[in-house]
Amino acid sequence: MVTYARRMERLGTETAFEVLARAKALEAQGREILHFEIGEPDFDTPTHIKEAAIRALHDGYTHYGPTAGLPELRVAIAEAVSKSRGIAVTPEEVVVTPGAKPIIFFTLLACAQAGDEVIYPNPSFPIYESMINFVGATPVPIPLLESAAFSFDMERLEASLSPRTKLIILNSPGNPTGGIIPAADLHRIAEIAVSRGIMVLSDEIYSGMQYEGTPVSIAAFPGMQDLTILLDGFSKLYAMTGWRLGYGVARPHMADHLSKLMVNSASCTASFVQMAGVAALYGPQEPAQRMVAEFRRRREIIVQGLNAIADLSCAMPQGAFYAFPNIRAFECSSAEMASRLLQEAGIACLSGTAFGEYGEGYLRFSYANSEGNIRNMLEKLANFLQKLTA
Repeated sequence: MVTYARRMERLGTETAFEVLARAKALEAQGREILHFEIGEPDFDTPTHIKEAAIRALHDGYTHYGPTAGLPELRVAIAEAVSKSRGIAVTPEEVVVTPGAKPIIFFTLLACAQAGDEVIYPNPSFPIYESMINFVGATPVPIPLLESAAFSFDMERLEASLSPRTKLIILNSPGNPTGGIIPAADLHRIAEIAVSRGIMVLSDEIYSGMQYEGTPVSIAAFPGMQDLTILLDGFSKLYAMTGWRLGYGVARPHMADHLSKLMVNSASCTASFVQMAGVAALYGPQEPAQRMVAEFRRRREIIVQGLNAIADLSCAMPQGAFYAFPNIRAFECSSAEMASRLLQEAGIACLSGTAFGEYGEGYLRFSYANSEGNIRNMLEKLANFLQKLTA
């Protein structure tokens, strides 16, 4: 009998792709399904980015490149991050990866091991907890509460610190809540990290999609550039999910560890894809700006629609493209509600518990979908919930 390493038992998954597969199976049976489960823009990659990739293919960018990324892209990322975060970043501090997920994986492999504790938000992107468990560290969740606009509970955070705390994971704007961490709270987290020498993984993949307030990165606070691994990528803002292009920004000593893990896994990121990334950063930004403006408009439609449904409430997300309505008034768990919506109403969405135990009582809807589909979904949802409570 074949046996596998016990660490595989600690590895989780991403429910969005499982729900997508179930939804596609129902569609194959002839069912009409409204897709609000997957977290990717419904816009096509801008034309100038696609043309840059095609040009790169013809120009011979089809071979191995440097492990940390092509010099052209590392320079472009360093310039873009320096400008957007108000910090001085050099190309040597940039590591390009096939998607942004490897930065989560590599950071935890480099910074945490058995006996260490990692603080992370809950509910949040499920890969955080999965990878913390995989490397053998202890996950320490900090509840994101609706009463605190889905930001960190700072008292809980400080009470959760211990001599074994090796890493704090932040995600702002956040998935699945759309919440942001206020600058005052980031400042306090920075003071804690500096005083205790704790590394911070700052997942800023939705940084270009913040609708309220001025975006602030924890890397910009005094002493934090030495302690921060900043994660970002091209999937969300440039509608490039399938291109698999992300990056980490960290001081050279940490960037060297990320590069070493990269060479031991994927060797390098596809060269022609990286040239598309150069075009994304140096080319016209209007397509991305129009997309974000449309997400802002859809946000108003879906939140107003959800709040118009009896016994349902939804806080206004401050970033990203997710609505996180509160369903606690219904005598139904989040997982059961999401399952029944798919099977009975043809609405594919995610249970709040797909993002952690503190997501119970909520559902996540990705409003990266057309206005027509959003309004159709709201009507079907209202009818379903009315029958549920009849």
